Amino acid sequence: METSKVKRIHDFGQSIWLDFIDRDIIKSGRLKELIDNDGVRGVTSNPAIFEKAISSSSDYDADILRIAEQTQDFEDVFYQLAISDIQQAADVFKPLYNQEEVRGADGYVSLEVSPRLAMDTEGTFQQAVDLWKKVARQNVMIKIPGTEPGLEAIRRAIAEGININVTLLFGLDRYRAVAEAYIAGLEERLEKDQPIADIASVASFFLSRIDVMVDPVLDEKGLGDLKGEVAIASAKKAYEIYLEVFSSDRWKKLEAEGAKPQRLLWASTSSKNPAFKATKYVDALIGKNTVDTVPMETLEAYRTEGEPADRLTEDLDKATEILEKLKTAGINLDAITQKLEDEGVEKFIAPYDKLLKAIEEQTKK
Repeated sequence: METSKVKRIHDFGQSIWLDFIDRDIIKSGRLKELIDNDGVRGVTSNPAIFEKAISSSSDYDADILRIAEQTQDFEDVFYQLAISDIQQAADVFKPLYNQEEVRGADGYVSLEVSPRLAMDTEGTFQQAVDLWKKVARQNVMIKIPGTEPGLEAIRRAIAEGININVTLLFGLDRYRAVAEAYIAGLEERLEKDQPIADIASVASFFLSRIDVMVDPVLDEKGLGDLKGEVAIASAKKAYEIYLEVFSSDRWKKLEAEGAKPQRLLWASTSSKNPAFKATKYVDALIGKNTVDTVPMETLEAYRTEGEPADRLTEDLDKATEILEKLKTAGINLDAITQKLEDEGVEKFIAPYDKLLKAIEEQTKK
């Protein structure tokens, strides 16, 4: 049987994670099939994914009623449901996680703190600790948004020994600050003589949403030929920062103690523009020591349309040039990425509130 194109991506040093979870994919054995046949090496989730899973299926109804007998806190009901799914998915990935050459890289399942805490450092940190203890799996990552208040929560969580998936990253300066928070957290842990070798983290850099917001502005400025290129250029520049930060003398001291680099993860990789190929963002950013989390539709499209090859470090000069052209044309990418972050938080709060409402409705049936 011919190797799946999705699986071949791993030949170039990139791990494919699935941006989707529900009970059916775990119980039916389809998740295990994706690991075996397509080389899927992890799972990410977010409030919107769980909202869809819980609202569009009856798989959760009995559990909702059972848990609601003990608590009327619908957020608590949700997290009990989510933790159960996350634990089961983590157990499916355990054999992969336990492989010696994989340890600290793959086999992770991500669970996000409440999006309502995105601007609350203390609340985020406390919930990260709480979820980590309740999930009680080494191959889980707690997702924390990379907002300004999130940075300190990330540092403290890493120092606590929690695996962290930093989400909602759009801008290069913020990405650098996130890498710094990761390193600072490891340093603090080391100072306390605590082990750092088993801690893993990824920094999730969002792609297609950048182009959705920038592309109409490019037309106005006569830069229409750059449509669909700004997100990819930003990602390549982020990778340059990654290479710089994780080859520094400061990092090497941690690496000598067994620390693993915080890998860049490409998120929001489905093409939102129908004029673009469905696999556009996945193909463009395949490269060493990175992760790409893809929704199911993108994974399925990649089986037939994908063209796996190492492209991440190609045309780095062109990436610099594209971002310079934006600056020259008076397009403030920093302002755009900040707006995307603000909207991103709102885009997670809306389905989260809808989810809690759906759980509440279910308890009244």
